[in-house]
Amino acid sequence: MSEQQDPELEEESEQKGFDPQLVLADERYAVIGSILCEVYEPGDHKWVLSDMLDRVLLHKYLGLPIFIVTMWAMFHFTFEISLVFMEMITQFFAWVGSYSSQIPIPWFASLLTNGVLSGVGFILTFVPPIFFLYLAISVLEDTGYLSRAAFVMDRFMMKMGLHGRSFIPLLLGFGCSVAAVMAARTVDGESNRLTTVLVSPLMSCAGRLPVYILIAGVFFPQIAGTIVFFMYILGIVMAIVVSLIFKKTLFREESSSLLMELSQYQIPTVHGSFRHMWDRGLMFLKTAGSYLLVGSIVMWFLSSFGLGGYGIPVDESFASILGKLFEPIFTPLGFTWQIVTALIFGFIAKEAVIQTLAIIYAVGGTATLAAALTASISPVSAFAMMVFVLLYVPCLATVGAIRKETGSWKWTAFSIIYQLILAYSVALCVIFIGGFFIV
Repeated sequence: MSEQQDPELEEESEQKGFDPQLVLADERYAVIGSILCEVYEPGDHKWVLSDMLDRVLLHKYLGLPIFIVTMWAMFHFTFEISLVFMEMITQFFAWVGSYSSQIPIPWFASLLTNGVLSGVGFILTFVPPIFFLYLAISVLEDTGYLSRAAFVMDRFMMKMGLHGRSFIPLLLGFGCSVAAVMAARTVDGESNRLTTVLVSPLMSCAGRLPVYILIAGVFFPQIAGTIVFFMYILGIVMAIVVSLIFKKTLFREESSSLLMELSQYQIPTVHGSFRHMWDRGLMFLKTAGSYLLVGSIVMWFLSSFGLGGYGIPVDESFASILGKLFEPIFTPLGFTWQIVTALIFGFIAKEAVIQTLAIIYAVGGTATLAAALTASISPVSAFAMMVFVLLYVPCLATVGAIRKETGSWKWTAFSIIYQLILAYSVALCVIFIGGFFIV
């Protein structure tokens, strides 16, 4: 059956209040039904496993709680199983650093130990949770559950102003915001597509995960997995809230219905799941590796040099000058100049936030980053920092993708500005509310 529609018929349908896609779907299934009546003789209906699973997973009231519990289990699994691998990588780079620090040339020893190993090495300790997150997503995708999750979320997303098909780009945002923004081109309607582009960066990409794991592990070790899960849920909630505001102000186009076929349930194979994990994880490593080494060298230079040359205290370095310039703005949030500098470099890539912190504190002579953080900020400010990293300006690559997909510098600038305002406002609310519970 042809998929082509008469433009005049489509326009007439829209004027009469009909959705052309729904009309086409009704006609298609009517033809299918007439053919089945001639060639198919129904027998006794037998329940199969897929029917029973769909009855539960797609239930009007049970579907959403099951989805939330599944996501919590995924992030809890990611955090817990990664701990031993992260410790192994940490010990390895500590062992390498014990030798590099003995190099007789002081500045070169500092570059290798405090720059490359403290920067790139520290980032690599967070590779295991990223790989395990991709593994969990691959398993859910191969089983056929993710398409059911999109079906469950469609009803809630449409009420909040998001197109049902926007769920797929938002889900891709868990891996990379660039992929999420580019996938928004599949959303029907210019208004719906633009809304999806603008809210996709609010989803927690893989680059933010190291920040969550570090802060949650240091300040909330007993509930670290739950804290990481909460950050992902907060990103979804903020995307829905912001899209609702956009629909009430900037865009008034009605959300169209979601038409999709649910894939068959399958038992994921070990080879297939690990293959997907490896491909996606390797893509992350290639992307991150293209700038992590250069970023480490640049950050070491800014932290080790100042107006007085090499070897000055880190509080007098170029990095401190940059951070202290904007520190007064972030004083209400309890952020130090080190954190402010890290957030600035986070515009290049979100992984650069903890990379920058690791280098600054290493050059400053702090034994561990965890000790430095607990001595400089409170748990409430640490949580506010996670919220700010979640919501503030997307990375440079995502900004380029937004410019390409919207074809407008105006919308690109709007995306940057509104996310900065949103991040600061929500983080300030965290500080205000947290003040009632932390004395």
